[in-house]
Formats: sequence, C-alpha cells, structure tokens
Amino acid sequence: MEVLHDIVQSYIDSGEPVASRTISRHSRTALSAATIRNIMADLCDDGYLSQPHTSAGRIPTGKAFRTYVQSLNAGRLLLSELSRMRDEFRDAVTVEDRIEKSSRLLTELTHNVGIAAAIPGSSQALDQIELVSLGDRRVMVVVVTRDRMIRNRVVVLDQPAAQTELESIRNYINRNFSGWMLSEVRLELQRRLEQESAAYDAILRRLSTLFAQGLLDIDTDPEIHLEGASNLVVLDLQMTRVRMRELFRALEEKKRILQLLDRFLEQPSGQMAVQVGLGEIHPSMEGLSLIGVAVEMGGGLRVRFAVLGPMRMDYGRVMSAVLHVSRAAEPAPDGE
Repeated sequence: MEVLHDIVQSYIDSGEPVASRTISRHSRTALSAATIRNIMADLCDDGYLSQPHTSAGRIPTGKAFRTYVQSLNAGRLLLSELSRMRDEFRDAVTVEDRIEKSSRLLTELTHNVGIAAAIPGSSQALDQIELVSLGDRRVMVVVVTRDRMIRNRVVVLDQPAAQTELESIRNYINRNFSGWMLSEVRLELQRRLEQESAAYDAILRRLSTLFAQGLLDIDTDPEIHLEGASNLVVLDLQMTRVRMRELFRALEEKKRILQLLDRFLEQPSGQMAVQVGLGEIHPSMEGLSLIGVAVEMGGGLRVRFAVLGPMRMDYGRVMSAVLHVSRAAEPAPDGE
C-alpha cells in the first residue's frame, strides 16, 4: 500500500506514467527498484495500475485512487484561517449570496470546478414578508423563510395599491404568522378570508386580492451555483472534442448536477465524501472525481459544497478547501 500511495502521489504531481526507479528514489521504504518492479507487477495484476506501453511506467487506475483517498484526512482547521475565510462571507447576508460566494471560493482555491447548492426542506417556516409597490398596479412580494432563503416575485393587482396599504398587509402577516409553516399560513389565511367579516375589512379585502395572486406560493427549487467549468479545458483529461462537448452540456443541466450531488454526497452532515470516477452519472464524467460535504444550516436547509475535478487532482488540498469553505459559509451564531 505504501508503494501504491507513492505511485499515486507521483502521478498526481507529474501527470506522467510512473517508473520503478522514480519510486525507488523517493519512496519511504528502503526497497530496490527491482523489488518495486515486482510489486508494481502485482498491483497491475490486481487492477490498481495500468501500463499504456510495454516500456512505459505505470498509471494508477480508479481503484488505486479510491484506495489512496481512504488514507487521507482533510487538513485541520486553523482558527486564524477560519476567521480569514469567514471575512470573505461578511457581506454575504442571504443564503443565495453565500452559495454563490462558496462556489467561487472553491474554484479559486482548487483551480477546479466549484459547486454549491442549497436544497430547501419540504416544510418551510415563514420569517417575514415585504411588499413593495412598483407602480402600474405591480407589487414585489419578498418572502423570507426561517432557513434564511429569500424569494421574490412580482404580482399584478386589479387596482393600484398605496405603499401604506401594502405596509398594513405586511404587518398583519408578519405579526400573525411569523414562525408558521407556509402551508399552514396559506390554510389559515384562506379560512379567515372566507369569513363574512373579511368583506368589511379593507386590509383583508386587499390581502384577498394578493392571496389570489399567489402571495405565498414561492419557488422551492434548489439554489445551485457552479463556477470554473472552463478550468476543465486546460486539464489533461484525455477527452475527444466530442466527449468534452458532452461534458459541458451535462454540467449545464441543473438536474444533472443535483443528481450528482444527491448520488454521491449522502453522508451525515459534516462528513467528507470522495467519489472517484463519475461514469454512473454520465459517460463523459468517467475520468472525474467529486469531493464534497453536506451541511445542515437550520430550518431544514441542507447545503452541499463540492469540487469536481480530474481523477488526478490534489485530494488533500481539495478536501481541506471544501472543509474550510463549508465551515466558513455557515452563518455565524447571533451575537458574533
């Protein structure tokens, strides 16, 4: 295993087939080149190495990389480094801002493809709403849920509404329903609006119009950001032009990215996952690896942070980057 790990590390560093003399010179073991050649022959027979040409060195297979990563641990989090990283998120108030910032940081730190996705829970609690008149009978509805996600949409009313009226409706909903599940808010509002008294209350009449326009019918699709796909062009992925085009098309599909994250990041919250070879998702991803972690951020919100890159990536460095960014992206406790 020590020889195998040395071969994998040498291949990651150089990108060239590894010869027995190279391992003999740099190995932690005091083995001769001849002994290492015999070990490498056994590793070939066991499916850990391949030999592109008879006279060439060996190349680690996916099986070798999977064994190698099992021996690694993500670098320890230094408090000073975590503090510096959190400064990067100081101005990122919303979940959407943090997701976008995370994917960009992961790309900058690893020079691979950075991915971050926020997946809302099936039941979401209302924190507050805001209603803003845009003129011409248009109103922007901003809904903030307890998982810190913000959605907005524009609705068109039958008649113009003054901003003071909208503020009254906003205060009514926030005062009565903050902390309620959105599904329960909708049911209770419908019940109240069906009562006869609603017809004599100006606020409820206007609220009825907004409710009919889907006041709290918010989009619950995951928020996904992917950065650095262009980095794959300069990497030695040994792909044909056609296969590279297929890869880029796959990365443009939100459904495909979600499938990738759901399939390979099923570990408990905070536990690192490494998947070597992604051919099960798409043939063009056979030579790629995914390193990621899923984090629970409260309110049922599950956020996944990941790096997609070539099988020949610096796993230790990428694992450390994913760990640092995922920890730094978590909102600081109140008061900090």
